[in-house]
Amino acid sequence: MPMELTFVPGAVIRLPAEPDWGEGHVQSCVDHRLVVNFENRGKVTLDTRKAKVELVRAAPL
Repeated sequence: MPMELTFVPGAVIRLPAEPDWGEGHVQSCVDHRLVVNFENRGKVTLDTRKAKVELVRAAPL
């Protein structure tokens, strides 16, 4: 069974399927939805059940 990552505001992510979007900063996370502000795309809402999301940096403590 794969491990599921939990994202929190302040974390930095990227989408392998959209490399041109750059890194994204998680703004909010509710259930399976992330609101992320990407460098080259702007604000996007993602469904983590459908989008492959990679953690770049965890949120600062």
